[in-house]
Amino acid sequence: MEIDVRRDFGGFTLDARIERDGPGLTALFGRSGSGKTTLINLIAGLERPDEGRIVIGGRTLFDSSAGIDVPPERRRLGYVFQDARLFPHYSVRGNLRYGMAGRGEPGEFERIVELLGLEALLDRRPHRLSGGESHRVAIGRALLAKPRLLLMDEPLASLDGARKDEIMTFIEQLRDTLDINIIYVSHNMDEVIRLADDLVVLDEGRVAAVGDVVEVTSRLDLRPLTGRYEAGAVLSAKLEGHDDEYDLSYLGFPGGRLTVSRLDLEIGAPIRVRVRARDVSLALEPPRRSSVLNVFEGVVAEMGDEPGPQIDVLIHIGGDADCPLWARITRKSAKNLGLVRGSPVYALVKTVALDRYSLGRGAAAGRFRPG
Repeated sequence: MEIDVRRDFGGFTLDARIERDGPGLTALFGRSGSGKTTLINLIAGLERPDEGRIVIGGRTLFDSSAGIDVPPERRRLGYVFQDARLFPHYSVRGNLRYGMAGRGEPGEFERIVELLGLEALLDRRPHRLSGGESHRVAIGRALLAKPRLLLMDEPLASLDGARKDEIMTFIEQLRDTLDINIIYVSHNMDEVIRLADDLVVLDEGRVAAVGDVVEVTSRLDLRPLTGRYEAGAVLSAKLEGHDDEYDLSYLGFPGGRLTVSRLDLEIGAPIRVRVRARDVSLALEPPRRSSVLNVFEGVVAEMGDEPGPQIDVLIHIGGDADCPLWARITRKSAKNLGLVRGSPVYALVKTVALDRYSLGRGAAAGRFRPG
């Protein structure tokens, strides 16, 4: 996937370059007005770049220098909007079949229906579907068109918490089981961290950062764009075991083992864990009698210089830069502890802080080439 486009809207200019190898989910993240939806509309052909190049799956869809501009209906891209946009006069089966448009392969319809859990809904009309069910049908219709790329423009924006969690579970399954690139637009960092392999941060029409989601979300300089209140670190872990007596699960990662509420997954399942900075405390020695189950030895790698009573401190667990944790503490606490770069510390994470919004199914990350 190669995207290198520019478009001048008068008071706003979009200038973005992204390259990605292999299938996976790429999140476009940024504030409202940063250019996220505009960028995927340019990819889809709903708007035309002033100049640039778009190549998806080895096929050139747009090249201003070569005079190539493939019409939207011939680009074979799936597009899932904020609202499901189902045909009201068709059943679920009819909406799904419409997406196939003669491109179906034997068993493909049944496979997508099973993957999205639509078996019991096939004879219903859209007005009899819940919001989450409607979005699953919309995703299925887009997938049955055999797209080279699936574009998703804030598909969870209109859903409540329970429905969001439901759809994110299905999107995780798509990401992990289908050989397809997905571009996912969101301004919600919870969604991004749970779903994305790679992250593109847009700011006023330009790419401010691009790379692996773990790497980008760990950067202190991006906090003004990625958001400070919900900021934290992302760890890639595997499910190692369960504690049946106390309904707990153990997640192994290079820096140690995390204890979380029990997960109904198989041993060895990859898990992505988001540890919010506000849920991490620091100590100079391991606690002897404490309710905290997750205690990690580490080293202070970086300290923020933002104004105010609080400060963000980056900890490398075991001194390993690949195992970052952020802690948000008061400046007074940092002074009392005498923290500076290189200080040995212990990071404490409450098990109850790692809720269902902090845990997602992991996936093998794709790789960006710098753009």
